[in-house]
Amino acid sequence: MLDISRLDHVLITIPLNTREEAKDFYTKELLLEEIPGNHPNGAIWIQMGDIELHIREEDAHQNNSARHPAFVVKDLEAVIAFLQSSNIEISYSSLIEGRKRCFFRDPWGNRFELIEFTQ
Repeated sequence: MLDISRLDHVLITIPLNTREEAKDFYTKELLLEEIPGNHPNGAIWIQMGDIELHIREEDAHQNNSARHPAFVVKDLEAVIAFLQSSNIEISYSSLIEGRKRCFFRDPWGNRFELIEFTQ
């Protein structure tokens, strides 16, 4: 069972070489707050209410886009076991301090991230 407690963030993608333009749009035009840090894959993290918007450059012709929503779960290992019992492939990405996380795709290629906060 996916014991989801809340939405944590949504990752959207922008064309390659538009990072600074995107950063200016979200922080200077929309006046949203950037979350400072050295985030995975050069992503920009923006605070939007009680969730985050993650923005990352991606080649428009790339298969299996990185776009995804991320959900917080209470017991990531139990969720992974549940997904694997249904033969759903699990993948992992870079480490982020204070979080355990994994990814999976639905049958249509949509990507989902599951997070358990450890701190």
